[in-house]
Amino acid sequence: MLVTNALSMAISNRQPTGTVIHSDHGVQFTSWAFTRRVQEAGLAPSMGSISDCYDNGMIESCWGRMQTERLSRRRWRTRIELANAIFEYLKIFHNRQRRHSSLGMLTRPSMKGSTRSPYP
Repeated sequence: MLVTNALSMAISNRQPTGTVIHSDHGVQFTSWAFTRRVQEAGLAPSMGSISDCYDNGMIESCWGRMQTERLSRRRWRTRIELANAIFEYLKIFHNRQRRHSSLGMLTRPSMKGSTRSPYP
């Protein structure tokens, strides 16, 4: 399953502890395999309320930006092509190149090496 594999990859790359995993009520996030992997890693699952767009604003904002900036601009011929585009957007563009307003309009890599706080 794509989300379980992505979660496992994130866990092995980052070794997070006490991290909250924000998700919606989609079947992939409520599956037994995903829930077990979250628990095994010592992470805290967080699911938003049904029909409450403000409850999970961070992930909704991320998905909205990805749809506007990448996914809605063309038609995808296969699911694999779409999955690759999502991976490329998140792993390469969003995490490495996109400037984030929450980081004072810096990219994540430039913020990692910075001693500057993104907060005034």
